[in-house]
Amino acid sequence: MSGDDERESGDLPEELEGPREQVKLGVRMSSQTFRGESLTFFYGVFRRLGMHFPRVMIAGTHSGTGKTVISLGLMTVLRKLGLQVQPFKVGPDYIDAGLHFYAAGRVSHNLDGWMGSEETVATVFSTHAARADIAVIEGVMGLFDGAKGRGVQGSSADIARILRVPILLVVDVRGMAQSCVALIKGYCEYDPCCSIAGVILNHASDFHRNYIKTVIEKELGIPVLACLPSSVAVPPLPSTLLSTNKQADIQSSIQAMAVLLEQNLDIATLLKIAREASELTFPVHPKVVLEPVRIGIARDEAFCFYYQDSLDYLQELGAELFFFSPLHDRYLPEVDGLYLGGGFQEAFLPALSANKAMYSALRQVHKQGMPIYAEAGAAMYLCQTIDTAQHQWSGVGLVPLHCQVEKHRVGMGYVEAVACHHSILARVGDKLRGHEFHYLTLSQVSSPYSAYVLTGGRGVDFRNEGYSQGHLLASCVQLHLRSNPRAARYFIEVCQEFGRNR
Repeated sequence: MSGDDERESGDLPEELEGPREQVKLGVRMSSQTFRGESLTFFYGVFRRLGMHFPRVMIAGTHSGTGKTVISLGLMTVLRKLGLQVQPFKVGPDYIDAGLHFYAAGRVSHNLDGWMGSEETVATVFSTHAARADIAVIEGVMGLFDGAKGRGVQGSSADIARILRVPILLVVDVRGMAQSCVALIKGYCEYDPCCSIAGVILNHASDFHRNYIKTVIEKELGIPVLACLPSSVAVPPLPSTLLSTNKQADIQSSIQAMAVLLEQNLDIATLLKIAREASELTFPVHPKVVLEPVRIGIARDEAFCFYYQDSLDYLQELGAELFFFSPLHDRYLPEVDGLYLGGGFQEAFLPALSANKAMYSALRQVHKQGMPIYAEAGAAMYLCQTIDTAQHQWSGVGLVPLHCQVEKHRVGMGYVEAVACHHSILARVGDKLRGHEFHYLTLSQVSSPYSAYVLTGGRGVDFRNEGYSQGHLLASCVQLHLRSNPRAARYFIEVCQEFGRNR
């Protein structure tokens, strides 16, 4: 077997014993015992074939069912069994995807059926699932909730259809008895393209465990994989934990759910469902590698919102990435262009504004004509001034606008952006698909310098957004670059040009 077929086993729970691994007919197997049940895992051959990907999706009937913490707990349990777990997140959410790393030990990837084509979704999934023993996909909102006004496009159901993923439906059964059976039946029958292969009852009582579970399995023919009691408290996971880097708090919540699942989850049936997922075939396209280029990526506690596949795609196009910290570094790396992503910049304004050396470094390379692309909170960072309820801060000053940090969310949802003029990402009239999630109001941009005209999201359609002049573009729209390949290539090309001429 090749080195790619080797894997490192994680820490095993006390209940896990028995022979570890054997090789038979070129297929690696692991026979183990978990809570008295004999489990057999097959892997290796699937990755070599590149067609069979053991996988499940954790989806909810609606937002707030507990699918995030259940997904994190499941990833941890599977990892304890010695499996390599590849996490994915449906939709544009950076935060849940960021939390996945703490449970799976692997970088999570977003699967977005609205920003990206079906081929893009398939490429992202197959590329990374092929390197693991099992893929766990966390859904978004309710199972069938997609882009506004687009039906199920962009929903968990959309991704499940594209990838033929068995769905484990999380149902919050508080306040429901027999009605939850009717609810589950409706979800099962709504879309024949989706396969709900199992159910997890969250906040379940003894009545749900002793009676409703049997009714669901008898009437609907679907296994109930877990009845999770509400009596066990799982610490919450606020989004700010990622910015404050409180790994102990994150792990506390994840481990609490993992213990709960170890005590209540039918892991053997779950693994059987994952293993029996249908085969997938994907077209393989040769990589297009452009002339090498060096791109600086702002990354620290404040600048932490990036789609991993945006960075991967830049590298596939020939970019060498150099990470730097606007919070802690005084100098920029020697690069041909800069990409500043979103994050929690508003929480770090005192420290960011105090780093005058970084402000000066950014002003200097901007004056030299270096391409600079800034998204969301990074667009705020580049403004002249930033106003909060308590204070006014000085920004870098590359964007001649003022930014107000609001108490309530200003931008949220999918948007289509039409380029107002030629820029470092687009040509006039080009359409890009992205996402907004921010609390920022920028002073009005005069139309000659607007980056885009937006439709969708919050606000009136055909509104001006962002700032673009020369080799600078700053916008509150966050782009998935693999889903906007022309934008990625334009950015690479202008960076190459700058590098050749500097």
